[in-house]
Amino acid sequence: MNAQTAKQALQGELPAGHKLKTGEEFKASLDDGRALWVGGKRIAKVFDDPALSAGVDLIASMFDDQFKPEFAEATTYVDESGTVASRSWQVPRTKEDLADRRKMIEYTSLKTAGTFGRPPDLAPAIAVGLLAYLPTFKAKKSLIEGCSPDFAENIEAYVAYGRDNNLTASESLTGPQNDRSSPKGAEASLLKVKSVEKGGIRVSGAKTVGSISAQANEIFFTNLGGIRETPAEACIWASVPINAEGIKLISREMVSHPGADPFDHPVARLGEEADQLIIFDNVFVPTDRIFNLGDPTAMSYYGPVCVFAHWHVLTRLAVKAELFVGAGQLVLDVLGTSNIPAVQGMLGEIIQYAQTLRAFVTAAEAMAKPTEGDVMAPDAGMLTAGRLYSIEHYPRIIHILQELCGQGLVMRFGKAAFDNPEIGHHLHDLLPGKGVSAEVKELLMNFIWDMTSSSLAGRVALFENVNASPAPRLRERLYNEVKRERFIEQVKTLAGMP
Repeated sequence: MNAQTAKQALQGELPAGHKLKTGEEFKASLDDGRALWVGGKRIAKVFDDPALSAGVDLIASMFDDQFKPEFAEATTYVDESGTVASRSWQVPRTKEDLADRRKMIEYTSLKTAGTFGRPPDLAPAIAVGLLAYLPTFKAKKSLIEGCSPDFAENIEAYVAYGRDNNLTASESLTGPQNDRSSPKGAEASLLKVKSVEKGGIRVSGAKTVGSISAQANEIFFTNLGGIRETPAEACIWASVPINAEGIKLISREMVSHPGADPFDHPVARLGEEADQLIIFDNVFVPTDRIFNLGDPTAMSYYGPVCVFAHWHVLTRLAVKAELFVGAGQLVLDVLGTSNIPAVQGMLGEIIQYAQTLRAFVTAAEAMAKPTEGDVMAPDAGMLTAGRLYSIEHYPRIIHILQELCGQGLVMRFGKAAFDNPEIGHHLHDLLPGKGVSAEVKELLMNFIWDMTSSSLAGRVALFENVNASPAPRLRERLYNEVKRERFIEQVKTLAGMP
């Protein structure tokens, strides 16, 4: 049904009730006067920076893909009202729904070659996570005098709003890095309620690693970690438009190669998700966009709420690992090294990594259970174990893939060198692969360079580690997430213990 609907869209026959944006409509929605700085200079529009603009174009192509039959099943679904909507906002009620929702994660992961840690379908996963615990949030009340949102009503309305408007949101949960030895340092950057007024509150503070914030419509935020007790005025889950008055977006240094020849940089030319430091200077947050206010017990729901985001992260890493397997096999093919046992073993280790991550995703879905809000949630313990495995092995997998390439990554040549009549023939004659031309071999090496060794790859590797949380913290999460009573009883029975 989705594929047929998408085919109708291409023919201009999509029913008026569909909830999809085109790429051009998405790009138009970003031209909203947002306050954005790149390289220390304010730019008038997100399209004015080449790397940001290339990233926007890539995201816009995802919107256009919703209307193509070959991508319709992965990117769209028919919602409860019978209309076509983005699968990004699908609420999984069954294990089959989870498998369908994963198609979107796999699609965005392949579209970006896994280099967007927070593609457009990630933030909706956090909103759905709140929905999964709707009864809990229904029972909670604001502890900030003068503002009393209905959290559950707001959560339901926000998920519906995101679905109905094909919304792209960014999310930022953590604060800027500063003096970790001082509780006051961590508390100073927390987003805090500064005042209450008619229709909402005003907040000030900062958030960091706001990936795709400059390329999204909204920012979904809370305060996460850094201090032992979160003060009531900092206990907040909420969302605001990215162009809200008082928000300043300060971009990190860009690391991609927008405008490069596709031969030279097959991946890095596509731009990047640009992380931003997000300053909130007395920003107004409407009452209907507040999902927790003042209640510290709601802040402890970070783990359960974010389980869908963690599932997204692990699925993306599994897809990227499979790309590493494919790239590695191609290296063996074009270098003629596939019959060398040691080389087979090296690729086998990459295969082991990919298969293990895919097994964790499969197990998390197989062990999924409905939450109190009747949303089917993947198993948290399996996700945490999988994320821990991924970050512990990621650097080694990158190293193995680099090692398989040998000098191919050290001695790379661009399209201009191959096209130069004075030197190009030398490259063609001296650098061919097994059954492929020198240019084809070089294109593969350039792809692997972008994925493992470029400045973009370096940023991605750092992001994977920081985004996952340090290994000791993940082990602590495992201690708290994985129930062990059954194992204890089994040991007692076998040992004859009382």
